[in-house]
Amino acid sequence: MELSFSRANADVDQIISHLLEVSGDIRQPALIREMLLAVLKVGQEVDYLADLKLINRTLREMRFTTKVFGPYRDRKKVTIFGSARTEPDNEMYRKCVDFSRKLAERGYMIITGGGPGIMQAGNEGAGSENSFAVNIRLPFEQAPNPIMYRNKRLITYKYFFNRKVAFVKEANAMAVFPGGFGTLDEAMEVFTLIQTGKTSPKPLILIDDQDGYWEQFFDFVKESLLVKGFISGEDFSIFTITKSVDEAVAVIENFYRTFHSLRFIDNRLVIRLNKPLAPEQIAILEDEFSELVREGDRIRCCGLFPEENDEPDLANLPRISLLFDHHHYGLLLAFIHRINTF
Repeated sequence: MELSFSRANADVDQIISHLLEVSGDIRQPALIREMLLAVLKVGQEVDYLADLKLINRTLREMRFTTKVFGPYRDRKKVTIFGSARTEPDNEMYRKCVDFSRKLAERGYMIITGGGPGIMQAGNEGAGSENSFAVNIRLPFEQAPNPIMYRNKRLITYKYFFNRKVAFVKEANAMAVFPGGFGTLDEAMEVFTLIQTGKTSPKPLILIDDQDGYWEQFFDFVKESLLVKGFISGEDFSIFTITKSVDEAVAVIENFYRTFHSLRFIDNRLVIRLNKPLAPEQIAILEDEFSELVREGDRIRCCGLFPEENDEPDLANLPRISLLFDHHHYGLLLAFIHRINTF
C-alpha cells in the first residue's frame, strides 16, 4: 500500500487515530500523525540498515534534547565554543570562567560541549546548576568534564549535526573562544545560519586573546572575503570581537534591552518588543533601514497575530511588523541594534 500524508490511507489512518487516542496526552496530534506516517514511509522505502539506524538515532536524540531543555524555556541561554585543549592555567580558560560566572549571576544558563578546556571553564563559571552539556561521543578528548558528570542536563550525541542543532536552537547568544578545527566549524556554522536567516538573530561574540586570534580572522575576512565580494559590508553586523569579558556580557544584555524576539508569519516579519516604540522612533527606523522593507510596505505597530496563539506568554508584548527583504539578514542585526538604542 502506498502511504500518503493526505487522509487517503484507509485502515492505516484509523489505526493511527486509535493509537493517538489510546496513547493519551498527545500534543499537536496533526503533526504527530505526520511523523508516524513519515516513519511508516521510511519503513516502506528504505532497506539499507545504516540509513535506518541514522534516522532512528536522529529522532531519538532530538526527542531527548527537547525533553532536557524543555523545562528551561523561560531562561535565556548562552552557548560557549572553544578549544578542548585549553589548560586551566591559560588566560582564556580563566577569562571563560569569569564570563560564564557573570552571565549566571544575571540569570543566564550556559551551554557547552561538555568536554574539557573552554567547555569545562564555561560550566565551571556558571556552576553545574546553571549549565547544560551537549557532549559528543569521540574516541579521544570528549569525556564529560567533572562539572557535568552525571548531571541531568548532560546529553551525549552520536551525530555532530544533532549536537549542532542543540547548540544553536536553544541559545539566545553564542560566544566563541579561540580553538581548533572544531571551534572554527561551529563558529562558521553560526555565521552561515545567521547570514541566511536559518536561525533567529542573536549575538555572536568572538572573545579574543592577547595575540589577536580573532583579529587575525577579521583581517582575513576583510581582505579575502569582503574585497572579493564573497560577503557584503552589512555582514559585519553579525559578530562582535572583543577582549573584554564585561563588553561581551554587555553585548548580550543590550541585545535584549528593547528587542525581545521575532517571528515570520507568512511573508511578514513580526518583532516583539520589551517596550513600545514611539511614532518618531519608527520614523527613524524607516529612514535608516529602508532597504529592509519591501517596496510598498511600511514599518507599523501591530497587535498579536492569530498564528502566535501557540506562544501565549508573549501575547501582551508590543510589536512592530514589516514585509521583510530576505536579502538583508546582516542588516537585520543592525536594525535590532538600532531598536535597542531607544
